[in-house]
Amino acid sequence: MAPQPNTPVLVGSVQLLHVQSITVNEGYRIERIMGSRFVQATQPTNQTIAIEAVLLGDGRLDQKKELENVALTSRQLVANAPAGQGAVGISVVSGMTTNLNMQVTDLRFTQSVGKRDALDVSITLEQVLPGSPAATPGDATDTRLAPGSAALPSTPAPNPVPRTAGEPLPAGVLT
Repeated sequence: MAPQPNTPVLVGSVQLLHVQSITVNEGYRIERIMGSRFVQATQPTNQTIAIEAVLLGDGRLDQKKELENVALTSRQLVANAPAGQGAVGISVVSGMTTNLNMQVTDLRFTQSVGKRDALDVSITLEQVLPGSPAATPGDATDTRLAPGSAALPSTPAPNPVPRTAGEPLPAGVLT
């Protein structure tokens, strides 16, 4: 079997050729329905991406500086975004995910005795929520599923019989 070409991961304008791992975390906020024992997933949480890579060769220090600039730029984009602008972050493009609205929250470089000619880099990015109802491309694809999910059967409605403390239940009503 022929070796596959190495597909780079783009963080802003920086190409990372030697990515060791990429982790995408997504989830939903879970809230209790008032006056009920039931819970409901109300909205997606912010997506986070963690990238572990190695910077090799003579250009590794230049790539380090570029990553530092991308991290600073992402902070300035979010801080100086005009009200109502939808996408304010940097892009992350890989074979696993494409997100156009991310901010670098953690950037760590490590050099060790065993790897004198390489730098290990850890990057953590978090999704920046738009400041207006305008949807970003990733949000627009998520909302296409919402009308279909409304047609799916859900859990039964809570017991409609009003109850007060110390009062016995009416005949034929299950708890």
